[in-house]
Amino acid sequence: NGNAGFQQVLERLESDPVCQRLSLKSFLILPFQRITRLKLLLQNILKRTPPGSEEEVQATQAYDALEKLIKDCNENVQRMKSTEELIYLSQKIEFECKIFPLISQSRRLVKCGELTALDFNNLSPKWKVTTRPIYLHLFNDCLLLSRPKE
Repeated sequence: NGNAGFQQVLERLESDPVCQRLSLKSFLILPFQRITRLKLLLQNILKRTPPGSEEEVQATQAYDALEKLIKDCNENVQRMKSTEELIYLSQKIEFECKIFPLISQSRRLVKCGELTALDFNNLSPKWKVTTRPIYLHLFNDCLLLSRPKE
C-alpha cells in the first residue's frame, strides 16, 4: 500500500483480460486450493481401488503425503497470521522503555479485549468511582495490560 508505483502496476495487471479481473490475492491462494482439491481426488481414487492392491498402497502413500503437506501449510498460515497480529499490535502499543520485545517467533496472541478499570477515591467523604478502559493482551507466555494514550 505504501508503494504507489507497485500499486499502479498491480492495478494495470489485475485489469488485464488475461488475469480475468482476479486480484493478486486470488493468484496467491490458487496453489493451496489445488492441494485441497487433490486431497478430494485422492479420496475418490482410494474408494475405487481394489483393497490390498499395489494401486491402493500407492494412493494411500500419496494421500498421507498430501495430508502432511496440507497440515504443514495450515500451520505456516497460522504462524504468519500470528506474526502479523504481533506486528500490528507492536505498531499500536508504545512502551515507555523498550525492554520488552513484543514480536517473537515463539510468542502468539491467545486472546485480547477491553476491560473497564474502576478507581475508588477514598480521600473524599463520598465514594467517587471513576472508570477508564484497559486492554488485556494474553499471549502464550505473558499477560500485557495497556491503556489508551491520553
